[in-house]
Amino acid sequence: MSASSSGCNPESNVGLPFLCKLEITEPFCTSIRYYCNVACYRRLARDGAKVCIAAKTADPHPKLPGTIYSAAEEIEAAGGIALPIMCDVREDESVEKAVSMAASEFGGLDIVINNASAINNSSLEDLPMRRFDLMNQVNARGTYTTTRAALPHLLKSKRAQVLMLSPPLNMDGRWFKMGGTGYTMAKYGMSMCVLGFSEELKGRVGVNALWPRTAIATAAIEMLAGKAGVAASRKPEIMADTAQWVVTQDPAFSGNFLIDDEVLTQRMGGT
Repeated sequence: MSASSSGCNPESNVGLPFLCKLEITEPFCTSIRYYCNVACYRRLARDGAKVCIAAKTADPHPKLPGTIYSAAEEIEAAGGIALPIMCDVREDESVEKAVSMAASEFGGLDIVINNASAINNSSLEDLPMRRFDLMNQVNARGTYTTTRAALPHLLKSKRAQVLMLSPPLNMDGRWFKMGGTGYTMAKYGMSMCVLGFSEELKGRVGVNALWPRTAIATAAIEMLAGKAGVAASRKPEIMADTAQWVVTQDPAFSGNFLIDDEVLTQRMGGT
């Protein structure tokens, strides 16, 4: 979850979306990648959320912990209701089926959290085109098709929110060099969805982006930067708390590109 993580993940792991209905709310989420995503889901579960975790990860990854089923167990242990569904955001039919199942099970959807992500920080010289295509299929296109599939259900909700875990659209070239042009393009594709969707859906569905100020201690950081990288990172709970705040705002709160600590200090009154 770092805007500036270095190194390369040769597996370019595919995460998952998240759909939710709150009793307070029902979210649909598209990533389980520990530990940041599951921390977000646990935080919503504390408010009684019904959470659909839609992802490919049904079997443990050799390097990254967690599956949709273990994430569901953590959500339920935190007091929520979980619905794990195998889903590949690269396939429209898979996404549409997952959304339909979640909406049917929960009686609707209030929130979509788009965090399915493939990452490879390689440079132009080193990034294979198949990895470039994978990142854009999962990050940008996955966000678009998931939001599109969920939209009919969101439009029935009075508190609909879509959250992209993606960075502000900063055209400073150093970010492209630091994160790799291919990866940065894919993540900016998610952010461009925020820019466009927030205008298209103004007054009906809130659409926002959230990004961490610095690296968050996730399994991906550990794989890329080792134990030292995790030790230098912040705990995922800051993203969980700020994400919970964003997705429980009125739909009029929309079109914002938010940084986690700014939300905490300027909007939530934290320190």
